[in-house]
Amino acid sequence: MKKTLLILGAILVVILALPIINLVQWTFQPKKAMDIILVDKTVVTLEREHHKSFNWILNNERFVKKENNKSYSYKKDYYGFFPLHPLREMKWEKNDYRLADLINLATKNDAVYFADTYGVFANDWYRAYTKSRRSRKIYGGLNGNDFLLIKEMKERNKLIILEYNSLDYPTTQFESFRTQEKLGITFSGWTGKYFSSLDTTSQDFPVWMTGLYRKEYNKPWTFTRPGIVFLKDKDIIVLEEGIHLKNSMPHIITDEANSSRYGVAGSVAFDEWFDIIDPLQNRTISKFKIETTRLGDTLLAGNDLKSEFPAVIQDSVSQKIYYFSGDFANSNVPYWTSRFKGVGKLKGILYSDRPDDTRRFFWLYYKPLIDGIFTEYYDSMNKK
Repeated sequence: MKKTLLILGAILVVILALPIINLVQWTFQPKKAMDIILVDKTVVTLEREHHKSFNWILNNERFVKKENNKSYSYKKDYYGFFPLHPLREMKWEKNDYRLADLINLATKNDAVYFADTYGVFANDWYRAYTKSRRSRKIYGGLNGNDFLLIKEMKERNKLIILEYNSLDYPTTQFESFRTQEKLGITFSGWTGKYFSSLDTTSQDFPVWMTGLYRKEYNKPWTFTRPGIVFLKDKDIIVLEEGIHLKNSMPHIITDEANSSRYGVAGSVAFDEWFDIIDPLQNRTISKFKIETTRLGDTLLAGNDLKSEFPAVIQDSVSQKIYYFSGDFANSNVPYWTSRFKGVGKLKGILYSDRPDDTRRFFWLYYKPLIDGIFTEYYDSMNKK
């Protein structure tokens, strides 16, 4: 009995000591000073879900501001939409850079990351509104100043990252076209998303899709299984598991060379929104893969689409411009865990070995990808 208690006591001491050890290791980890511009125009709650995971990585890897050597705050250190306390009063303000600021911003800062430019709309901000595909825009879209900042950063050979939806509505066609030209890519106009159930009674299912489907195909929405929906303006394609899909969950696939370079998993499930681009002369780091049936292939081919398309691309010249064709930064991760070194190794608690476990995306793909890109860039800056 006494021996058992000693063993249990020893185990308890180890369990309690590990977080303290990890916190100490994180505290004394060398800081990496880098000035980073973060843009998030889609902030409908005080939690800043569309960029908090990016800040989690910056904090965990000890990227800090040059001027004071302090960590970046996900609540304050970004440009875009700022909800104000208390949220129930629906008050907000915006933090935008002015045209006169762009030269100084591009000169002073080392990197820019457009985490989300979609913006905030009336049906998101005023919760009483009926959910529809589009409502009155309150704020959002890639604008002229954003484009000029990208242009100035590119001319100075700085790190530039844009995410999904930077090129789609509500960004105007003019701004979208010249941004595509600057990045050297072509946006197809198609976006898509996986749904665990296409049943209209499912929670949070966008019911406006059913009206769009009826209007295009002149028949009712009868889908109930898991599947993927593709959208382009007024066009809609629905792929249902068991009919058009062998496996409804999209996966991000990375070859061995890029897996080794960035430390990402070779395959991870992804269930957020994505868009489809043509990388042209850019280099594809990872790709989306959808397991279609012959019927699914036929349906996609009829709309000039394929079951594989880019997920992450990098410009082949400077290798400092990236486009993520998915809503990557929208990951729900407890921010307090960012202060523990090695926390991502807690497999079984944070994520599992199941291929369809979407929690794996942050820990095995997005986190190492961001860390890999920024660390590689940081090292190159300090070799000069």
